[in-house]
Amino acid sequence: MKTRPRWLERAELDAWTNLVQVLMTLPTALDRQLREDAGIPHAYYQILALLSDRPDRALRMTDLARLAGTTTSRLSHAVAALEQRGWVCRTSCPTDRRGQIARLTDAGLAAVEAAAPGHVDEVRRLVFDRLTPDEVAQLRTITAKLLAQS
Repeated sequence: MKTRPRWLERAELDAWTNLVQVLMTLPTALDRQLREDAGIPHAYYQILALLSDRPDRALRMTDLARLAGTTTSRLSHAVAALEQRGWVCRTSCPTDRRGQIARLTDAGLAAVEAAAPGHVDEVRRLVFDRLTPDEVAQLRTITAKLLAQS
């Protein structure tokens, strides 16, 4: 016997509709800004930024894929494109012969540093300038809960 769906309450539906709109419009706006100002898609910028935030500017590919919110296959294609630009290099993992490490090059660091000011301005304009400090804390809590289910 099939169970009946637990339909969303009005408040849940309104929240869900808002979230879907944010998930659809925000990446498009950020991608447009980065392509216009830095000549790279948002996905590439995210990879560069994640690597630049590490003390040795390197991450295992599987960890980088998880943090970037993508599959290892998609990440591999993106990293290959970044390698062609000289911004990332891949090396074998010293502790696991099957694993690979993605490392940000000096040229990659320069690229992310050049793109960052415009990107941060756009993120602030689209998100953080519209929120109070309490709302930023709530957003962090909510998104952490949602990501913990992934």
